[in-house]
Amino acid sequence: MATIPPTVYQHACETTLHLRNLLPETLQYPKVAIVCGSGLGGLADTIEAEPKVEVAYKDVPNFAQSTVQGHAGKLVFGQIGPSKVPVMLLVGRAHFYEGHTMDLVTFATRVCKVIGVETIIVTNAAGGLNQEYSVGDIVCLNDHLNMAGLVGIHPLRGPNIDDFGVRFPPLSDAYDLELRRRTHQAWKKVGLDKQKRRLHEGVYAFVAGPTYETRAECRMLRTLGADVVGMSTVPEIVVARHSGIRVLAFSLVTNSAVLEAGPRGDDETLQSMSKEELDQHLSQGKANHQEVLDAGRDAAKDMQALVKQILSDLYEA
Repeated sequence: MATIPPTVYQHACETTLHLRNLLPETLQYPKVAIVCGSGLGGLADTIEAEPKVEVAYKDVPNFAQSTVQGHAGKLVFGQIGPSKVPVMLLVGRAHFYEGHTMDLVTFATRVCKVIGVETIIVTNAAGGLNQEYSVGDIVCLNDHLNMAGLVGIHPLRGPNIDDFGVRFPPLSDAYDLELRRRTHQAWKKVGLDKQKRRLHEGVYAFVAGPTYETRAECRMLRTLGADVVGMSTVPEIVVARHSGIRVLAFSLVTNSAVLEAGPRGDDETLQSMSKEELDQHLSQGKANHQEVLDAGRDAAKDMQALVKQILSDLYEA
């Protein structure tokens, strides 16, 4: 007699039970989850020193392993703010481009729902398409373009998991308006409006990766209304909303995307250049992962202060 394979919900319950057995009572029902993107693992320093429990992804049943530099690959449980809000930090994430299925990419978000999370704060490193944005600016997301999802790479594809949500969830309200309002208030409250780094609201374009976008792709995404572009976050947000979790999301602008058309081979000004000079000319503005990590480290303290203030205000209200 054939056995029925476990469902995603059953796997999430199994993982949740395993984690609760490792946690003291005060941390067993976290209200908030924070997903730390590339270079933003420093957000783990937002929580109190005690009580605190860290669990490597490799020791968590059913979890995917993160293989990307800048993603530590661990869960951190602790408390934050004067109200001692129990939180769950995901330091690093699984990406579709690593070869994981969408079910695995979003599995941690499913666990967040089962373990009791009410609000998820998702962060990422992104390329700036909006030319008014500068490297180091923070963008509070208010909408997205799910480019991969529109062509079928969608986290809710397949039979609906009724234990989490409805078959056709709306996403017009995906980015919680109250949480965005609190973000702008907290930005001023902690004095971040007095320094060079700016806070924007904008639209995030999700692409599958792992290649950075071509110039033509950047222009297309900007024309479609995207302000930043990256290779994560949207699948987690879709699943969070499917599960009834409130969403607040931030992109850290780590590089400015190149929107100008590339030089033509018949350009008269290039005819006398050496190959080295041509390579240098073409590579101007080229993105690389190291600058992503560097920008993340520079912004970590401001991001920590902002998140801590938002949660303090939210749970003291």
